[in-house]
Amino acid sequence: MVIVHVYIHVKAEDIQPFRDATVVNAGKSIQEPGIARFDVVQQQDDPERFILVEVYRSEADIAKHKETQHYEVWRGTVAEMMAEPRRGVKFTNVFPADEGWD
Repeated sequence: MVIVHVYIHVKAEDIQPFRDATVVNAGKSIQEPGIARFDVVQQQDDPERFILVEVYRSEADIAKHKETQHYEVWRGTVAEMMAEPRRGVKFTNVFPADEGWD
């Protein structure tokens, strides 16, 4: 498994449109066979900040996700909503063991 946290800072006036577009993308992303989990979380004390928690079955699945139409639509839709460039950080699962995620 490869876990990616994508840190996003959205302009205040774009919070709801960003949420709407991101929920659509997440709903379609979780249907991809290479994605085990796709969470969208919003920071409580700073609602302009979001984290996408994406769990992929392999590195190749990350590349496949970025080739999907729904990802391309999301990226184009939210690009101007960002207060700063988004930042992704990759993690390796320690616990629970990978086989427990299916």
